[in-house]
Amino acid sequence: MIGRFFYLPGTKKFNITPRFYDPDKDERDERERRIKEDLGIVDEKKDDVKDFRPNIKGRFRMAQEGFTKSSDDARRASNRRLIILIVILALIGYLFFYSDFTF
Repeated sequence: MIGRFFYLPGTKKFNITPRFYDPDKDERDERERRIKEDLGIVDEKKDDVKDFRPNIKGRFRMAQEGFTKSSDDARRASNRRLIILIVILALIGYLFFYSDFTF
């Protein structure tokens, strides 16, 4: 038991090997890229990929627009529930302490 008290776990290592690796294809792609670069041929598809910046901030909320409430609506609903709960607890407290109501 005392040995586990001073136990410090080691760092976790992440090692992943690609499932499908074709060195010939990599060499072919690299050679093709160099030849196109020497000839001045621009591959439009690859240029678009380099400049692509995903803009996913808020996309989930926009996609689920009909199913979610905005933060103001959620805050109002939460406040409404809190007020109702306080009123119910105050009513129960009043009945318990100040009335002749017996259980």
